[in-house]
Formats: sequence, C-alpha cells, structure tokens
Amino acid sequence: MTTEGNVGLPTQTIPQDHQTPEISPERLAQLAASYAADKKAIDLSVLDLRGVSSYTDFFVVCSGNTDRQTKAIHDAVHEGLKKDHGMLPRRVEGVGESRWILMDYFDIVVHVFVPEVREFYRLEQLWGDVPRLDVEIEEVPQRS
Repeated sequence: MTTEGNVGLPTQTIPQDHQTPEISPERLAQLAASYAADKKAIDLSVLDLRGVSSYTDFFVVCSGNTDRQTKAIHDAVHEGLKKDHGMLPRRVEGVGESRWILMDYFDIVVHVFVPEVREFYRLEQLWGDVPRLDVEIEEVPQRS
C-alpha cells in the first residue's frame, strides 16, 4: 500500500491483465449501485459524466454510517463484480481508513464515504451540472 496525492488515501493497484466481459458502463453503474444498496448504502446517486469527463463515464456515490459499513459496502461491490461478472477494479484507494473508499473500474468510479467526509468533499456539488442516472436497484446474490 502506498499513499498518493494530497488526500492521503492508501492505494492498492490491481493487475490489469485480467479479462473483463463486455458490460455497458451504464449497466456496470447499476450493478455497483445494487451491490452497495444491498449493504444498506445511504444517499446513493449515480452521476452521468459521459461527454464531460475523459477518464470515466459514471460516478457511483454513496455513504455508510460508519467506517465499518463503508468497508462492508466496498467488500460487497468488489466481491459481487468479481464473482458474478469477472471484473476487478484497476485501482482501489482508502480501504485502510475506510472513510472515503474509491474503486476505479475504468468506465465507472465508485466512491463510498462516511457522511462527514462526503459533506466535506461535496462531489455532487462539484459535478452539479451533470445528469443523474435513475438507479434501478436489483436483487443481488447473497453471500456470507
């Protein structure tokens, strides 16, 4: 683990030699939101950055009430996308402290915050002009 930038988030880099099936960025955002919702993520929103950002199509933004819950949300998104869809993130940051966890899946970036950190960084306000994707939560496989 290393720390990058001035945010101080621990970084974990995932090898890029894994095979990923073709899932549309919109579908991937819906899946990530569903896995997060399954762990009781709060204030879930999906920002549509297509045409505005060159590095990703969607931000999936949500919160957990505690650092323990943010870690559980991260684990559910990571495990669900890996086991059910063969997808691994290119990069994961912030798991150590679990106050702001960022998961970069190229076409989507998942942000999981504790409420006070989300309020401080205000991503939704920074990207205030972009449309929001209607989140359609679906059933996800249950794991122990």
